[in-house]
Amino acid sequence: MVKLNKIYTRTGDDGTTGLGTGARRLKSDLRVDAYGTVDEANACIGLARIHTAGGHPLIDAMLSRIQNDLFDLGADLAIPDDGKPMDYEPLRIVAAQTGRVEQDIDLLNKELQPLKSFVLNGGTPAAAALHLARTVARRAERLMVALAQDPTEHVNREALKYINRVSDFLFVAARAVNDNGKADVLWVPGKNR
Repeated sequence: MVKLNKIYTRTGDDGTTGLGTGARRLKSDLRVDAYGTVDEANACIGLARIHTAGGHPLIDAMLSRIQNDLFDLGADLAIPDDGKPMDYEPLRIVAAQTGRVEQDIDLLNKELQPLKSFVLNGGTPAAAALHLARTVARRAERLMVALAQDPTEHVNREALKYINRVSDFLFVAARAVNDNGKADVLWVPGKNR
């Protein structure tokens, strides 16, 4: 269980932060950047939920699950698997979480109008907020991929799949709240030449 009694500790005043293992890393470290960006995506989803809570209860429930899972993902990234024995079982993203997001995508996608062009970020306020969350989730994914390329680092392969699926879900959810794609704003190549 998490227990936070004191919000400021002054331990980060030197520009470092503690990982779940107790190791200190610079706040600019790629791993810290990755889980910080996951947190940012989660905050964007929180803003999107302001718009989904009333009119889209099914999507709002899906987003609520994803928000909780994104905290799991942050914990996964904050406790790197360095091969050393631990006193506890670290929290990791598992295939069931990815599978649940895929089921949600499939459920929403059944009702969508087929795409005839790329979709611009916009439409309803809910859709615009979901597109913003999607772009931040994609940035988190790029950072996680970059981290996984470092031979001294380890990134859970399922975590990479999960964040990829979350951004896919956010795209589909944005279309769903845009009247199942009918209110999508479509890209018109070269329109303003």
